[in-house]
Amino acid sequence: MRVFFNREKSLKKINQLPKIILAALALTAVHDPAFAYIGPGAGFAFLGSFFVFFVIFFLAAALFLTWPIRLLWRKVTGKKPYHGQGKVDRVIIVGLDGLCPERCEKMMDEGQLPNFDALRKKGVFKPLATTTPPISPVAWSSFQTGSNPARHNIFDFLTPDRRTYLPLLSSAHIGDPRKTLNIGKYKIPLTKPELRLLRKSKPFWTILGENMIFSTVLRVPITFPPEEFYGLSLSAMCVPDLRGTQGTFTYFTDDPDATSIYAGGVVAKVNNKGDMIEAILEGPANTMVEGADIMTTPLKITPNGDSANIVIGDESVDLKVGESTDWITVAFNAGIGIKVNGLVRLNLRSLRDPFGLYVSPINIDPDAPALPVSHPTYYSSYLAKKLGPYATLGLAEDTWALNERVLDEAGFLEQCWRHHGEREKMLVDAIDHTRYGTVVCVFDTTDRIQHMFMRYTDPNHPANVGKDTEVHKNAIEDLYKRCDEMIGRIASKTGERDILIVMSDHGFRSFRRGVNLNSWLYKNGYLALKDGKESSGEWFEGVDWKKTKAYSLGLAGIFINKTGREVNGIVEPADAEGLSREIASKIVGIKDDKTGEIAIIDSYVARDVYSGPYVDNAPDIIPGYAEGYRASWDGVTGYVNDVIFDDNTKSWSGDHCIDPSLVPGSFFCNRNIEGDNIRMIDIAPTILGLFDIPTPAYMDGVKINMDMPGKDDTDE
Repeated sequence: MRVFFNREKSLKKINQLPKIILAALALTAVHDPAFAYIGPGAGFAFLGSFFVFFVIFFLAAALFLTWPIRLLWRKVTGKKPYHGQGKVDRVIIVGLDGLCPERCEKMMDEGQLPNFDALRKKGVFKPLATTTPPISPVAWSSFQTGSNPARHNIFDFLTPDRRTYLPLLSSAHIGDPRKTLNIGKYKIPLTKPELRLLRKSKPFWTILGENMIFSTVLRVPITFPPEEFYGLSLSAMCVPDLRGTQGTFTYFTDDPDATSIYAGGVVAKVNNKGDMIEAILEGPANTMVEGADIMTTPLKITPNGDSANIVIGDESVDLKVGESTDWITVAFNAGIGIKVNGLVRLNLRSLRDPFGLYVSPINIDPDAPALPVSHPTYYSSYLAKKLGPYATLGLAEDTWALNERVLDEAGFLEQCWRHHGEREKMLVDAIDHTRYGTVVCVFDTTDRIQHMFMRYTDPNHPANVGKDTEVHKNAIEDLYKRCDEMIGRIASKTGERDILIVMSDHGFRSFRRGVNLNSWLYKNGYLALKDGKESSGEWFEGVDWKKTKAYSLGLAGIFINKTGREVNGIVEPADAEGLSREIASKIVGIKDDKTGEIAIIDSYVARDVYSGPYVDNAPDIIPGYAEGYRASWDGVTGYVNDVIFDDNTKSWSGDHCIDPSLVPGSFFCNRNIEGDNIRMIDIAPTILGLFDIPTPAYMDGVKINMDMPGKDDTDE
């Protein structure tokens, strides 16, 4: 049976239905492989079961029978869906994480970025002031809420658990179902897993939705778990993999010298029989079984010259050395007829002496998600059915696999561009099906490639020692050119009454030397180790908290060990601010003993730069690192010794977690604007203003005035 659907109108109506009906439709859409929402002009929706037909028929009947009530409600409230009644039809925002304004300007002036240059000439190109600190989760949270971090509660990727001093994910809490039914060895969940978004304040698309303005929000960081609003969303940063981590790859090898674990991944030994190699891929813990055994799926690799046939689960693929697969579905059996699906990509590193096979982190399958990754839940399935499988992991580009040399540069670039292509297809689909309202999509490729390939632009980078720097010396320039081509394709889809904004959250600099603030605190008497210790393990193992006044965790800064906040705090709240200012003043100007360069050029006390209800969750001191410096890898993970400065020899050679004045973002718009000082927090109130919605009191940003398109009086 064939049924025509206008996707935008249908989804708007569905969002207004009672939750029980919506849940039934969502359940069907996720689990019925023949179901898909198809937009105008795209064809048909094929309904593969009587139940789906029944639900759709019921929905249609409900909509028909309740139209007088809905019409009356609109009359009483004065609310009706936005159809271009205001200044604009659509606002399209393309986020290119980490797009650097200095590089953009240089390449535009050289004629290498014609589409960015066309935007500059038609409207405006300016630096965009980032947040303090200039870290992606912080900046994109300020972008969506128009507020400073003390109002949205995101200060870093990680935040310390004040009860243990161990790290917690700053943006989301994921817990087990609160109620289960025990049947023998099985624990049947009676409630959903506990999912809670820790970002506070409303994003601008929620406010638009309250005014009946539809939004499609694709892969904007800090949107997991997805929130309900009048529109569609696909979550991004902090979406876990199927194992519940932020991305754990697996490297299969028979190398006897291979370490047992890598940063960001695990090593799995194989049984190499010569003509056949066997291995086991570990998946998530089976929480439905007492003891939560790890679920697994087998691999069989049959070498054949310079290639191999690989059977993983029910899938079979032939792969040459150095090649990567498309997405492969892997199913893990949880028992009693329940399977949990994930997606992986494989890269065959070598066949012998030693054997090596990279398996990507196991992404949540968007067509049958183990956790909700979209709003409504079935939107992820719609995208998968229409556009094909895609990455769902929040940090999908596997930077740690390249750091650990489990992937090489070519394999990493291929992975990045595949993910980028998936994202562009989603954006085009959203633009094609959103006639009025907003479309927002953030691309990560610009960030990941600059992180990993900055060393090729910096001859003196420590990571270049003994390596060929010519092969990928143009990787970043090629990145900007490919993004320029995409912007040209997107711009061609905009009309006269559309606003196109292309922006980034920060810029980029080289990261050559690390600064371990915990070691500095230790050597300057603010942090103590237990008697007999000269260094600690990771995450402060060996720290004497009863003698420690301050500590550093994550990328953002230094925390005072405050009584009443930290479990073993020793600094009284009345003394905390004075101590913060003392440490903040002392770290400014510290010199690298190897280079003689100043490593920290400024510092910020939280209460001087933040204002809001969550200021006490912030780092008390935020250092402003100089170009070339950043928190060291050891310092980020709570390691303490007597080494303050060290070389950064990892592939991760570019960064932005430095003084915000050094890494502004980029702002392009196809309309001219007033003023020069544009900030990340000004975007949200500006979008609201374009739809004549006043700025809420909690927003710290201000509306940017821009030239408006003309409007025919007969337009409706």
